[in-house]
Amino acid sequence: MARRLRPVERDFTRTAPVRLVFAREIAAPPERVFRALAKEVSGWSEWFTAVTSVHPVDGGAGREVRLMGGTRFRETVVAAVPHEVYAYRVDETNAPGLRALLEEWRLTPAGTGTRVQWTFAADGPGVLLFGLRWARGGLGRAFRGAMTALEARLAAEGAGPGSARPHSGRQK
Repeated sequence: MARRLRPVERDFTRTAPVRLVFAREIAAPPERVFRALAKEVSGWSEWFTAVTSVHPVDGGAGREVRLMGGTRFRETVVAAVPHEVYAYRVDETNAPGLRALLEEWRLTPAGTGTRVQWTFAADGPGVLLFGLRWARGGLGRAFRGAMTALEARLAAEGAGPGSARPHSGRQK
């Protein structure tokens, strides 16, 4: 059963009891990375292994997300600044214990590519917060894998028509 979470805004990335921040440079320019994050949301499952589906809702103001294992989120986009930042908060989920969750993707030019920084900010009871801190390594691996797959996908798109598309990044 879906539960409603506390609505938070972007400043939650600075005040949340748990803030997990990951960063990586990829070879695609910020405008292409932003498009994959914010405009082509249905494509997330092709490059982020844990995601099984993402669908825009409310005319793009929100998203419905399903993860491997059956976790579901209904989210509201709280920031979509082209080529710079994409952030969303979870409004409803079936994940136990969460009180608030916000994710922010910050894009910074890095040479001819982009430095992608993902902030995962959460609140919940102490045992959940401990578990999230403990899961930091796994979330970091998921982020690095997603960035590798996204980089390959964007490189294949840039190769032009008829170029072979890479493996989806989804592990078998």
